Amino acid sequence: MRIAIAGAGAVGQSIARELLEGDHQVLLIERNVQNYQPKNIPGAHWMLADACELASLEEAGLESCDVVIAATGDDKVNLVVSLLSKTEFAVRRVVARVNDPLNEWLFTEAWGVDVAVSTPRMLAAMVEEAVNVGDLVRLMTLRQGQANLVEVTLPDSTPLAGRRVRDLKLPADAALVTILRGGRVIVPQADDPLEAGDEMLFVATADVEQGIRAIIHDRTTAD
Repeated sequence: MRIAIAGAGAVGQSIARELLEGDHQVLLIERNVQNYQPKNIPGAHWMLADACELASLEEAGLESCDVVIAATGDDKVNLVVSLLSKTEFAVRRVVARVNDPLNEWLFTEAWGVDVAVSTPRMLAAMVEEAVNVGDLVRLMTLRQGQANLVEVTLPDSTPLAGRRVRDLKLPADAALVTILRGGRVIVPQADDPLEAGDEMLFVATADVEQGIRAIIHDRTTAD
């Protein structure tokens, strides 16, 4: 895929490195001369320009990008980049970084954002995950708030130990997408047993999260 990243600061460069390792074509757009450092990531294409200017995005050939990532440290810039990418260049997927949690409500489809990634929210989620074993933690909002990526770690005393994935009676708008067990990533199969310490990741709408909590605490699972 061809992916454009607006903002070549520490966050933008880190994203670029990860994407290059996945054999993607990466374009970094940076307006600050101090952050314009092509030698740091020679495998990426670099452009010294303001990503909020339509002419700059036209020169970058944004219409040929599969994904645009607005990764600057300024929420206003990220919103403008997202809106231009979607409305002027019809980019299929737009991901935007949220710097201030108070601005999170703006990062929606109306501003061209498909996925909003809130760094403060994710850090808070990691803290919750570390201290609240057995509780449901929301990691990320997907599809303009239509669904969330949520996680729960089964505690040592879980009544689900030994149960199988097929025994989980999940709500209609919820899906168990993976189980992290030690150093393994498990794609759940119906006959897979659950174990204490399993980190379970679900995609679910907000209104069924309570139902997932009930299942994790063994209030609705089958015998």
